[in-house]
Amino acid sequence: MKITLKVWRQANKNAAGSMETYHLDGVSENSSFLEMLDMLNEQLTAANKEPVAFDYDCREGICGMCGIVINGSAHGRYESDVATTTCQLHMRSFKDGDVIEVEPWRTGAFPVVKDLVVDRSAFDRIIQAGGFVSVNTGSAPEAHATPAPKRQADRAFDVATCIGCGACVAACPNGAGMLFTSAKITHLANLPQGQPERRLRVKAMIAAHDANGFGGCQNVGECASVCPKEIPLESIAQLNRDLIASMFRGDGKTS
Repeated sequence: MKITLKVWRQANKNAAGSMETYHLDGVSENSSFLEMLDMLNEQLTAANKEPVAFDYDCREGICGMCGIVINGSAHGRYESDVATTTCQLHMRSFKDGDVIEVEPWRTGAFPVVKDLVVDRSAFDRIIQAGGFVSVNTGSAPEAHATPAPKRQADRAFDVATCIGCGACVAACPNGAGMLFTSAKITHLANLPQGQPERRLRVKAMIAAHDANGFGGCQNVGECASVCPKEIPLESIAQLNRDLIASMFRGDGKTS
């Protein structure tokens, strides 16, 4: 395959960035998108040019570090590539001669570090604001020591799959991080272990969300449509219910 790439290049967070055009020939349709970027960097290195910086770790669709915007879509999600991270997107999703635009996450909460690499530590600060759960530590408890109703356990599991890649923020017109935040809140809200600090947690995490520069949620739904783990949009409804309860019932366990 012959591919034309238009890649965002930015030396650091204070530098002005721009799109640069590169041409690749001989790209295998069976290679992943990151392997294609590796091929580009080999070409740049051989020409004594600065390779393109991009994030990755597992390359197995688990960690989410590979997240970039491809042709205007977070992770390059296409109809045939539902629930796909960038590293699991293959070049067979494109056609010979295609022009592909590659950009970093575009949101103020994730400042560009270099090229396609962004600083997603704002997510860490939201999680830190949630604090801890009041459970005893030590050896692993028996599996049924703290029973949870199956419906709540299933909902907790569904949202616990969030990998914190930031695609939801990149896709949101307002740059909101509500899908991520609601996933973390809803996970513990549906488990017995998360009840003691439930209302304190939601207020603290929402405050951290706003303080770190994320926008407000308008329920557009783009976040859920690009999520590689298919976190349901209804988790935001759970967050809103818990937030309202925290305002009118004070601290303590919610019903």
